[in-house]
Amino acid sequence: MVRRGDDEWFAIVKWVIYGLIEAEEYGITQANVDQLKNTSQDPVVKRILGTGEDSGKLVGLDKDWMGRAIKATGNYGEIFERNVGPKSALGLPRGINNQWNKGGLMYAYPLR
Repeated sequence: MVRRGDDEWFAIVKWVIYGLIEAEEYGITQANVDQLKNTSQDPVVKRILGTGEDSGKLVGLDKDWMGRAIKATGNYGEIFERNVGPKSALGLPRGINNQWNKGGLMYAYPLR
């Protein structure tokens, strides 16, 4: 939820969600974000973590914006698991809220 008329904040929120979903798809987790930032040669991982293309400038942020979000919260799957997933008090299965490559419907726009 964002306030009507706050288009800049809406764009940031939207792209953070897309980035968290894409981070899950590429195996970037809260635990390995620093390691991947320093060692990955995958151009997608580099773009997500700010060591490749500068995707932050498109939404008015710096290069490290997505890496900081992942480090603070984990990727989308980690957030789901912690808050509503099978290991949480709610215990919901991932189901169609899973990644597209695992039988679900989750697919993020690439960060570009």
